Parts: sequence; structure tokens; C-alpha cells
Amino acid sequence: MPDERLRIAVIIGSTRQGRFAPTVADWFMSEAGQRAELDFDLIDLADSQLPAHLASSAPPGSAEALREFTERLDAADGFVIVVPEYNHSYPAVLKSAIDWSYTQWQAKPVGFVSYGGRAGGIRAVEHLRQVFCEMHATTLRDNISFHGGASQFGPDGRPLDAQDASAAAAVMLDQLTWWALALAEARARRPYKA
Repeated sequence: MPDERLRIAVIIGSTRQGRFAPTVADWFMSEAGQRAELDFDLIDLADSQLPAHLASSAPPGSAEALREFTERLDAADGFVIVVPEYNHSYPAVLKSAIDWSYTQWQAKPVGFVSYGGRAGGIRAVEHLRQVFCEMHATTLRDNISFHGGASQFGPDGRPLDAQDASAAAAVMLDQLTWWALALAEARARRPYKA
């Protein structure tokens, strides 16, 4: 396992019109792309056709979208969630996407890149920690947060305090790599049972 690259799914958890999430995700992907030991799969929920909720009659294309989404989660050794804070929590579309799968999250690490308002999305992250604990995932202690959201980025889509943002990304990616490798090796030796 140590000679293989780890696969990390980066999930953009906002689908609102005019959202700032792609700017934050693009910045994160440029930082993460410098890691030779990691491969990244960017999943934008706005591009998916996942059903909004469980229903007896799903919209056309949703079964295929769900299958593809589940396969991408299953292939991942870890996750990074890019999440804004909406009304002191995370977007409903993200919760719905998390709930569509279960075993695919288990015994894998989850990191967060959050943004929004004075709290920088921290309240959304704290709520997500509880959700991922129930999914048997391991959330990282250190995350990246942008207090004030869009006001912390320049017109070029880069953080105004690029040095601090890069330092936070390095810490989170170091932890993510450690946990992803440790848990992948553990799952290979003994399948995880919830």
C-alpha cells in the first residue's frame, strides 16, 4: 500500500445560484495538486443529478447518477468537503448526498474547507463532524476556514492572506495523508465492520 497513491474525493457541498464554492474549491485543488502522493477526484454536487431525497419515483437519470456517485466515494481513500455555512449549519443538499451512502464513508478520513461569515463556516463543520461520526468516518482536527468568505479572496480567486491559507492547507493535507494511509492499510489487513 505505501507505494500506491492515495485517492481523495473533494466534494463541493453547495449548489446555490451564484455560489462562491467553486472559487474556494479551485484554490484548494491548486494547493492539493502539489502533493505527489495524492490523486484527487473533484465532485461538484451542482453537476450531479442525485435525487434531493428518498422517494418511490426518482427523477430520470438519478439512478445512474447515484451509482456513479457511490462508486466514486467507494474508490476514495479519504475526503475533503468544501462547505459554506448556511444559517449556522451546512447545506441540505450536502446532507442528502452524505445520506445516500453509508459503507463508502466508513473508516476513511474527512477534512474540511469551510467559508462564510464571521465564523468562517466552523459551525457547519462542527455539525458535519457529528454526521460523519455516525457514518463511522474519522474527521480531521485541523481544517481550513475563511472567515468572511468571498471578502478573503482577491479578484484573481486567490486568498488575500495566501501564506496563512497555504500553511493551513499544508497542515490539513499532512493529516489527511497520514490518516488515509493508516486507515487504508488497516482496511486491507482487516475489513472494517460497523
